[in-house]
Amino acid sequence: MLLAAILSLISSSVLLAQTDTVTTHSFTLEECIQYAYKHQTDVLNADIDQKIADAKVKETIGIGLPQISGNARFQDFLKIPTSLIPSEIFGGAPGTFTPVQFGVKYQSTTGIDVSQLLFDGSYIVGLQASKTFKELSQRAFTRTKIETNVSVRKAYYMVLVNNEQLDLLNANISQLGEQLKQTKALNENGFAEKIDVDRLNVLYNNLVTERENIKRLLALGNQMLKFQIGMPVEHTLIVEGKIADVNLADNEEVVLDTTAYKSRIEYSLTQTQIKLNELDLKRYKSQYLPSLAAFGSGAYQFQSNNFNQLYDNRFPTVVVGLQLNVPIFSGFQKANRVAQAKLELQKSNNNLFQVKNSINLDIKNSATSFRNSIASLNNQRANLNLANEILRVSKIKYEQGVGSSIEVTQAQTSLKEAENNYINALYDALVNKVNLDKASGKINE
Repeated sequence: MLLAAILSLISSSVLLAQTDTVTTHSFTLEECIQYAYKHQTDVLNADIDQKIADAKVKETIGIGLPQISGNARFQDFLKIPTSLIPSEIFGGAPGTFTPVQFGVKYQSTTGIDVSQLLFDGSYIVGLQASKTFKELSQRAFTRTKIETNVSVRKAYYMVLVNNEQLDLLNANISQLGEQLKQTKALNENGFAEKIDVDRLNVLYNNLVTERENIKRLLALGNQMLKFQIGMPVEHTLIVEGKIADVNLADNEEVVLDTTAYKSRIEYSLTQTQIKLNELDLKRYKSQYLPSLAAFGSGAYQFQSNNFNQLYDNRFPTVVVGLQLNVPIFSGFQKANRVAQAKLELQKSNNNLFQVKNSINLDIKNSATSFRNSIASLNNQRANLNLANEILRVSKIKYEQGVGSSIEVTQAQTSLKEAENNYINALYDALVNKVNLDKASGKINE
């Protein structure tokens, strides 16, 4: 018994600790999106890519800054090099040579080298290209945020729709349960047949089963939303808001806006790519220009036959100068690079036209799909209201003895079907709204 009590206490403590570590969030749609911007993996990686591009720009700038390096060298000539000089210098016979050794056993050198690029056309163009590359990474970051925004909206709306369907089922189950209760009472008093009760029981059980399925789908949708925003799945997420808060008004002006393509990040990305290709062409052309650099170096040389006295005497050397490189002929390589860059630029301009055309088509398709879904939603909402009215009338007729239980069960079945159709139309309308907002550039981050 003591062991059982200890285990129970430990289990309770562990359970309490686990409960304390569970974090609960209550988010609106906008809060879900902002959370995703700070935690979603794709967004975080895109932000890192921005920082990499920024470091790349600074790396390119560094090429034009002074380049300084130090060097040190130590040599121990185990065998000092021997040279042959004419013996005549020492009074020897002409045509003969005398071996002599120049230098000392130990030598050491320390120095510093400095260079500064003064002019290089490729470097100047490279600076411009690096900044444009940084701009490209920023636009890619924006595109990632837009894609994340769209995914979060769709997952969020799925949760709202499941909540709406659950509310409809709860209301349906409540009124059907009341009707079932009344029918049982009528049957017990001999005013209704047992088959009437059985029919309603079947409908009631089906609705309860469907409600449990929707609850599981709701839990799954909630998990999907947490995944889309980068939230740990063990956290608790409570979705605030209702379907009624979403504006599903049909917006005609979107189709009439012929400049909406300019708001799309895909168009901006293609424009930036064209700028990069233009700079690439400029860079290859700049390779025909000469380059000029300044350099300088200073060193101390130490020599001695005795290692202990190696650094007693030093001999300084200093040199400064200019280096000019003038390209003359490179086997037509530069000309062919320029030709390739021109063709790449032409392809980019063709792509820009294609992107513009594609975006305009996307806008029109999205607008048409949205209008169709709104029309379908309005129709299914009307059908739902009509199904409710038919059920109400059928119940009154049955209670007054001028209708049959079959009419009531058929009306109840029709109501369930109308609710399902309404929910499907509602989700389609919400998704198509997101697609339209994205297509028209309204979702821009």
